[in-house]
Amino acid sequence: MLSMKELRFVLALQRVNNLGDISAKKLISIVGSAEGIFKEKTSTLLKINGIGRFKLKELNESHLFDAAEEELDYINAKGISFSYFEDKGYPEYLKHCVDGPILFFHHGNIDLGRKRIISVVGTRNVTQHGRRFCEKFIEELSPLSPVIVSGFAYGVDITAHKTAMKCGLQTIACLAHGFNQIYPKTHKKYVNGVKRNGGFISEFWSSDSFDRNNFLKRNRIIAGISQATVVIESARKGGSLVTADIANSYNREVFAIPGRPEDLWSQGCNDLIKSQKAQLITNAAELIYLLGWELEEQATQGKQARLFVELTKEEKKIYNYLFSKEKQTIDSIAIDCEIPTHKVASLLLNLELKGVVQPLSGKYFRAI
Repeated sequence: MLSMKELRFVLALQRVNNLGDISAKKLISIVGSAEGIFKEKTSTLLKINGIGRFKLKELNESHLFDAAEEELDYINAKGISFSYFEDKGYPEYLKHCVDGPILFFHHGNIDLGRKRIISVVGTRNVTQHGRRFCEKFIEELSPLSPVIVSGFAYGVDITAHKTAMKCGLQTIACLAHGFNQIYPKTHKKYVNGVKRNGGFISEFWSSDSFDRNNFLKRNRIIAGISQATVVIESARKGGSLVTADIANSYNREVFAIPGRPEDLWSQGCNDLIKSQKAQLITNAAELIYLLGWELEEQATQGKQARLFVELTKEEKKIYNYLFSKEKQTIDSIAIDCEIPTHKVASLLLNLELKGVVQPLSGKYFRAI
């Protein structure tokens, strides 16, 4: 765990213009600590590959520590927590992003150790169709208790946060500014709810000015902290497409919801799918299948006998087929049962929830 003494040096290092997270991580890993960087001779640091005078020209400026002291006082006074990239509690997915922040702040009741984390993004001008899809999508995911990440903006973002709270899911709002303000102001009414059900994350200080470029930096955290990014609706240009591109650069899964070619707010999603930058999904069951998520064992125990009699005709057909086999993939089930693949995915989710089918590694399923 990062000590308060070392935190002061890390904050000062964050304030060095032109250094950046990639170079800061390199310096820390080679020198051993942020404190060591400030105490090391500049001539020695310049011998490190990729570290030039331009990046180090502000390293000895006294204002760095003045600013660090002020921010340290602020986070202590407000009870703000922090995560350092070398600490055990730093989010696992974000740890593998080369340009992930060396330090970020969080406020609320966030469990950063969770594994099922998805980012839900999209246009601020969400349509009624997009809003309904987002709500239903998250509701269908809720039995698996995923963490829902978004950017607390208008449209898809706030719909995702509100639905997650309604379903009792943890939700994380990534901000493009410090904790001394909320943008947009109309979303202040959701702040306490988000804190109760998760919380806020930001790498920005209370003294940072509000800048549009902050949103680009914020988007890399949204893409990096999660296992997958889902784009609900987007025009041909927009922040959610940037987030999708970043997620692709991290080799993360990206999913997009298709729409009619003439629909403005579906064009970005359609383009992602056509360019193979995102997989097409139309419901939560397809995402669950493609990510290989499995229901916790306790979620199925005790439900089998009670819910078995509630199987529909198609569910019984799939169950009986799986019962006669050791295990099968969704494609084999679709072919042999003569049911479309997208519908099989939805039916398998229902069977999992009813405790009669279990997903296995390698995207196989078996009857219980």
